[in-house]
Amino acid sequence: MKYATLFLFVLTASLLRGQQPIPEVEELLSRMTVEEKIGQLNLLTPGGGAVTGAVVSTDVEAKIKAGQVGGLFGLAGPDRIRTAQEYAINETRLGIPLFIGSDVIHGYKTTFPIPLGLASSWDMALIERTAQIAATEATADGINWNFSPMVDIARDPRWGRIAEGAGEDPYLGSAVARAMVRGYQGDDLGADSTMLATVKHLALYGAAEGGRDYASVDMSRLKMYNQYLPPYHAAVEAGVASAMTSFNDVEGVPASGNEWLLTDLLREQWGFEGFVVSDYTSINEMTNHGLGDLQAVSALSLSAGMDMDMVGEGFLTTLPQSLEEGKVTEEQITTACRRILEAKHKLGLFEDPYRYLDTLRPARDILTGANRAVARQAAASASVLLKNDAGTLPLSRDTRIALVGPLADSQNNMLGTWAPTGELSEAVTIRAALDTLLPDVTYTYAKGANITDDTTLAKNANVFGPRVEIDERSPDVLLEEALAAANQADVVVAVVGEASEFSGEAGSRTELTIPESQKKLIRGLVNTGKPVVLVLMSGRPLVITEEMDLPLSILQVWHPGVEAGNGVVDVLYGNYNPAGHLTASWPRSVGQIPVYHSMKRSGRPAPNKGAPFQKFVSNYLDVPNAPLLPFGYGLSYTTFAYTDPQLNSETVRMGDSVRVSIEVTNTGELAGEEVIQLYLRDVVRSVTPPDKTLKGFTKVMLAPGESRRVTITLSPDDLKFYNADLDFVAEPGTFEVFIGENAEDERNMVSFELLP
Repeated sequence: MKYATLFLFVLTASLLRGQQPIPEVEELLSRMTVEEKIGQLNLLTPGGGAVTGAVVSTDVEAKIKAGQVGGLFGLAGPDRIRTAQEYAINETRLGIPLFIGSDVIHGYKTTFPIPLGLASSWDMALIERTAQIAATEATADGINWNFSPMVDIARDPRWGRIAEGAGEDPYLGSAVARAMVRGYQGDDLGADSTMLATVKHLALYGAAEGGRDYASVDMSRLKMYNQYLPPYHAAVEAGVASAMTSFNDVEGVPASGNEWLLTDLLREQWGFEGFVVSDYTSINEMTNHGLGDLQAVSALSLSAGMDMDMVGEGFLTTLPQSLEEGKVTEEQITTACRRILEAKHKLGLFEDPYRYLDTLRPARDILTGANRAVARQAAASASVLLKNDAGTLPLSRDTRIALVGPLADSQNNMLGTWAPTGELSEAVTIRAALDTLLPDVTYTYAKGANITDDTTLAKNANVFGPRVEIDERSPDVLLEEALAAANQADVVVAVVGEASEFSGEAGSRTELTIPESQKKLIRGLVNTGKPVVLVLMSGRPLVITEEMDLPLSILQVWHPGVEAGNGVVDVLYGNYNPAGHLTASWPRSVGQIPVYHSMKRSGRPAPNKGAPFQKFVSNYLDVPNAPLLPFGYGLSYTTFAYTDPQLNSETVRMGDSVRVSIEVTNTGELAGEEVIQLYLRDVVRSVTPPDKTLKGFTKVMLAPGESRRVTITLSPDDLKFYNADLDFVAEPGTFEVFIGENAEDERNMVSFELLP
């Protein structure tokens, strides 16, 4: 076929799919061989960065020179990347530049709190700013493609990757997804400080059975559309450039070979125009799922809508034979290649393949004072005050402190899971922050306990380096030192919780309590009679039923990032009034999982809170149904009162918006921020409704005694749901609206009627 005829063909095809063809891409495609097109579908790693599978690519340099590589990840630094890019530009027939990808999950070198912590700020502007800084730093180091945001809804804290997402709620998760895509990609992908974002993991990965990573998922489409798919869809609507498939199956077909998921839903229903990349060897792993050998699953994946094969090289090694045997078509290969080339064009790589390789930028743009200031703000904003026994917090500078706990001075655990680009040596611990920020504060430090005394658990958590270090001293000696320090102090600050690698990928756990080694320390400290403040670090909701019953205060700080100590000390001493609220419910016990705020009522609902126990209703014999700490929960050093909820109308026509307002007053003595949350209950509808769903929130700062009327608007879409036919509809009837401090706050309820 002549080039002009071929160009006319692809032009027609592009118009039919609703996209404007890119002339430079189409001209390049017309000159490419099938082998060169397949080469663009191959994503490799030399193994220098985050490696989350058993395979590391071999002969990478030779494959680049042979035109068999479309992108690399695990490579950073302008000089190193320039060498790889020069191979692609100068050593291949067509000189097509490479993608350079990376897992920049919660910051690059300036590491922010883990995503579950960032989401707890409920501050979309801050979250967008952290993504923007991450993009600026990563692109300064030559990286142009990010495998983030992870937007999987997670309702099982046994699953370690709950740390990487925004929690249990699709409305909040969608807001976070949009903010992160905006932060990474900005308004111009051609700018040298923005990068391609990747929404992951498509789809349902957070619902893995048993909370066990990589396990199977099984759910109805009704549940998918209403509860699990919205954050992915939100990222697509925000213009995300790429999507990564999940390891699990969806309706019995692995996501990496699921045509309904990758073509029918993603492209045809949602209008996604970017490219799809597999997760690490997930195409190859379809063989373990039982779908055939490498050739079979690679052909299945391409036909389903996959564009790029991460590390597995099944496309590279089997697609030529599958093409010859008629198992795939050249049009499918060309379509996938076109999507890759279009993304490279949007990045400006054809115009200047070295645009991200300015050797002056790393020193200028990475780990700057301004960036660290945002990280410090984020660490404080992510903190959630769970309990303030006897008003112990904030601390006074003239109070003598016993600083104890295995995480009080552990640089290796400040950044949190999935921080492969961070520098542990740059992390500020709580002890270091006290020395720097408050040199006049008198304190005594003692480790007090190991993170765990379980050597097997410690070994499993230390795959990426020493996160759990078991002291040469005996647990009894450690405890004695801590108790001696406590007895000499006015207040005890105990920094306890999980090692960073207790959560994250392949970080599933069945025991979610604070490890017993630390529980012994906590009990001993309480028994001294001194006020105790737990600074709790974790990558997930924990079971802290015992600790909530003890006379102590609890500040949940997650794993706070590079400025951990400075941000946490800001909160402890009242330089920042904590305003974080939980984005995942905290269970009373592991046996209660899953527990989340939008669960459906049964035909035999449990009695209301405080009512006597009843038999033959949906409840437990030993604990209440409600979580220990509900979604949206968080305290402050001040108090807030909500009064006079109002609607703009008690009857609403289909298609109209609803304005809900309430007066909020700071009734305490300190200025503080409050996260005002709106929940909606659809009382009667054609498919069973959840008890209530989050449909709006806003964060306001109020001075002591200040009152403000806050209005949240419900759009017509906020009243809709997917019905049994998967149509997105609103149905006439009664809606109850709750505005308050968390998902269980039902003090301020108003209702309206939706009319046809």
